[in-house]
Amino acid sequence: MSDSSLPALPASDRHDVAARLREALLGASFTADGLLELLGAPAYAALARSETVPALRATRGDTPLEALVRLFLLQQPVPHARVAGVLPVEACLESGWLVRVGGNPAGPGDPGDDVAATVDVRPYGGPAGEDWFIVSDLGCAVGGAGGIGSKNEGVVLGVGGASTTLAGITVRTPVSAALDLGTGSGIQALHATQHATRVTATDLNPRALHITALTLALSGAPAADLREGSLFEPLKNGETYDLIVSNPPFVISPGARLTYRDGGMGGDDLCRSIVQGAGERLSEGGFAQFLANWQHVEGEDWQDRLRSWVPRGCDAWIVQREVQDVTQYAELWLRDAGDHRGDAAEYQARYDAWLDEFEARKVKAVGFGWITLRKTSAAVPAITVEEWPHPVEQPLGETVRAHFDRVDYLRANDDAALLEDHFRLAAEIVQEQIGMPGAEDPEHVVLRQHRGMRRATQVDTVGAGFAGVCDGSLSAGRILDAIAQLMGEDPVLLRDRTPAQIRLLVEQGFLEPTRS
Repeated sequence: MSDSSLPALPASDRHDVAARLREALLGASFTADGLLELLGAPAYAALARSETVPALRATRGDTPLEALVRLFLLQQPVPHARVAGVLPVEACLESGWLVRVGGNPAGPGDPGDDVAATVDVRPYGGPAGEDWFIVSDLGCAVGGAGGIGSKNEGVVLGVGGASTTLAGITVRTPVSAALDLGTGSGIQALHATQHATRVTATDLNPRALHITALTLALSGAPAADLREGSLFEPLKNGETYDLIVSNPPFVISPGARLTYRDGGMGGDDLCRSIVQGAGERLSEGGFAQFLANWQHVEGEDWQDRLRSWVPRGCDAWIVQREVQDVTQYAELWLRDAGDHRGDAAEYQARYDAWLDEFEARKVKAVGFGWITLRKTSAAVPAITVEEWPHPVEQPLGETVRAHFDRVDYLRANDDAALLEDHFRLAAEIVQEQIGMPGAEDPEHVVLRQHRGMRRATQVDTVGAGFAGVCDGSLSAGRILDAIAQLMGEDPVLLRDRTPAQIRLLVEQGFLEPTRS
């Protein structure tokens, strides 16, 4: 199916109209906070699941905001007269944000005319309270369990859970140049405009680039350098970036039905090629951050598979957040495309094709998670691959940056230097003692974070005592000497065996070195 079946998009070069439309939307409180107040939390949350009935019930009144919600979020025709005093209607009609529907013969502007939106416009709150708007194709704002509103190959989705996850984990330090690879509706490029001097956004789908331009303009953000092409192909020779982000078409599927999700390469080759290709496109010290799927293949360690993806000259932190067996995975993406709502025989045939593909590749499950690279000149790059399916606290960008700072610290300091240094316990760490009720001593002592990754790690008596007194005033060696005296242990032996535990506590963010 070609893009000809999709509605024509608003003009991307009419920044004057976008600015007037933005002003009108804000004036009517068509914002994330305004919607929450109007709809209430349950109906607002239902919209994020592509369920519109609660919002339709909540917008039966005649206020300007209710009219805008029906027009831009619920894709309902609205009488011209209802929005004439709210929006620059004629300018929006002329530039393509709105179209007339119903064919009223009385003429343009007649109060009997209905108007309809040509795109979904969804309020989105920026990290510093910015009022942004994400543009996407009609009925395709979120996808997910409800299924997308179009099966057109070039359809452009809006903000889903993957989009917000990537935005939350991205390191937000000021940079000269940022690249959004496979920009889609432009949400990652929009975030990047706030801390990058220059933003480049690429996509194989020209419709996605057009919609990205609309998202940036309607959000009042600087324009990006938009380039059409696959993956890194649109980049110039030698062009490097301080930040590369991508929520790529990572779905492992038989064929390439939908551009926004199906990469068209076999298995997880698309994700592997993006990760491997990022190394030569990163500036020294720069970060590349991706969401990805990867295969769990019979007879192969999934962690080894991912380590093999990491390009030379890069540290890496790879976190597997979820694993689904092949049947769960196939069902998830069949629902995403709305196939479960169609012909039963066609659904079964598609399901069969997914399982055939997995069987041929000996794939037993599919992992989902985050991959972060950092360009380094270190002789031996550090690669951490781990599974962490537990809840975390977003945004995690600062946590990601701090992880690589700790990597640098541990790489630069041997055990002797570690014992000379001073440490303090990170903020909001609690100690839990686990054992049978009434027992004199706990079976386990666990340190637990209440921020960031929210890790928990088991420590022995020495580790718990060491962490408990780390306030930066004494060196690690002096603390261990004091613990040895209290416990009647040989201080030399304690100094020999404890640095490994200290390293783990530093690596996982429980302890922070006080030396800059």
